[in-house]
Amino acid sequence: MYIYENPNWPEFKWENENILPLLSAVRYQQGTIVGKMGALGFELKNQANLEILTIDILKTTEIEGEMLNPDQVRSSIARRLGLEVSGLVSSDRHVDGVVDMMLDATRNYDKELNKDRLFSWHGSLFPAGYSGISKIVTANWRDDAKGPMQVVSGPVGKEKVHYQAPAAEKLDQEMKLFFEWFNHLQDIDLVIKAGIAHLWFVTIHPFEDGNGRIARALTDLILAQSDKQPYRFYSMSAQIRKERTNYYKMLEKTQKGPLDITEWLEWFLRCLMHALEASETILVNVIFKHKFWLQHASKINNARQRKVLNLLLDGFDGKLNTTKWARICKCSQDTALRDIKDLMNKQILDQMPGGGRSTSYDLVTKK
Repeated sequence: MYIYENPNWPEFKWENENILPLLSAVRYQQGTIVGKMGALGFELKNQANLEILTIDILKTTEIEGEMLNPDQVRSSIARRLGLEVSGLVSSDRHVDGVVDMMLDATRNYDKELNKDRLFSWHGSLFPAGYSGISKIVTANWRDDAKGPMQVVSGPVGKEKVHYQAPAAEKLDQEMKLFFEWFNHLQDIDLVIKAGIAHLWFVTIHPFEDGNGRIARALTDLILAQSDKQPYRFYSMSAQIRKERTNYYKMLEKTQKGPLDITEWLEWFLRCLMHALEASETILVNVIFKHKFWLQHASKINNARQRKVLNLLLDGFDGKLNTTKWARICKCSQDTALRDIKDLMNKQILDQMPGGGRSTSYDLVTKK
């Protein structure tokens, strides 16, 4: 029996004595992070918001096995928020669609959720009406024309069915119940509500594709309500991406269990706590990057230097040498070496221990 086949569905239950200690810890950490971010100046707050939203959108798509271009995502967000950010690139309509959905969820967190709004999100996720090479029903509930909606894994002929969603004919009634619950105040903490909404929506699985991304957008919407602000300073999707295997296992276990969802809520709260803890590191990096450019912006001679320095500030993969500089900037190694020596003379870059072909460079402030 799936959870939605229970005669009392969707009357979820949980053990408060198990949940309240975790909830209290999450709420304390949440208040700490929001307080720290609120103390930042307008520019730094926008930079932190841009950083978190970029991570959130990249990771929510990675959970589904899809990789978006980080520069396109960042540029799309910056343009829509009216932020003056250097190095913006053009973005395709698929990236813009994911960004539009996420911004609507987080910046319009106090607006009613209804069928038209969800259809708009779904249309934004699949602007061409395709998921990969498969044509799908977009901006509408699934119709089950290809058979029951199932979550499966394994090769053709040896598939394992992890979950089968309610029949399409029941979706209007299922979603009506969901909207009524979602839009009206309940005597329930909003963080707990976010966990229930996530589980409830992916259990209904109302769309042919994109249900996970929309469920995580709904989670962010309710968390924005709990923070009472549109700025996002932590990413639940980034943490779910790190815990993806356990995420799917916990969903499957809960969807095949009774209406007592204590274990799911415990997992959700721990995941959220980890997301809040990770945001501390992001905040430190944003402040460091801001101070770096305040100190050195006037010393940078060209766009190549700015590009590579931003990569170093964001966490460069491996060691920086002239060959990598030339490849990143599409220039000769002689030009790369001149750029590097110029920054060394200005005490922005320094040579790391080692020489010859292994010669590498890093920020003076990071040594």
